[in-house]
Amino acid sequence: MRDASAARGRVQAIQMTASGLLSTYLRDHHAGSVVGLRLAHRVAGENEGNAYGEELARIAAEIEEDRATLESVMGALGVSPDQVKDLAASAGELVGRLKPNGRWLSYSPLSRLLELEGLVIGVTGKLALWRSLREAVVEGLEAFDLAALEARAEDQRRRLEALRLRAAAEALRSD
Repeated sequence: MRDASAARGRVQAIQMTASGLLSTYLRDHHAGSVVGLRLAHRVAGENEGNAYGEELARIAAEIEEDRATLESVMGALGVSPDQVKDLAASAGELVGRLKPNGRWLSYSPLSRLLELEGLVIGVTGKLALWRSLREAVVEGLEAFDLAALEARAEDQRRRLEALRLRAAAEALRSD
């Protein structure tokens, strides 16, 4: 009896519907957006008033808009965020701050470089999300301009990469 029940559970897991997989995919990306948005706001705040600040503030605002769009996409498909995943992502982001940066109490050039690398990675994930949704031709998303969202993510990634390279030169050059 126990073996039959376990077998049924495995079959149900294998037969997960596409909408179940899509829900999981969207919830995972939403959790990633929790981390990305917190990081974007933090790096923009830490660089306020310097050569990076204005561009990072613009990118952080765009990332916030993109997260709102993701939540609208999820709502259109009847998918709600997973609070447990979002909380775990938020906790992971906080733990990620506990890394040596060459300074005990202040923001360092290495902090900026690592945070910009994190944003590049996050925006690349967001780009993959928009491309995947566009490729899958998900019913119910006709009202969303996925191609424009994809282009915006590509532009954000390009701008962040330029900032990252400048930060790398500043942080890693020989004294």
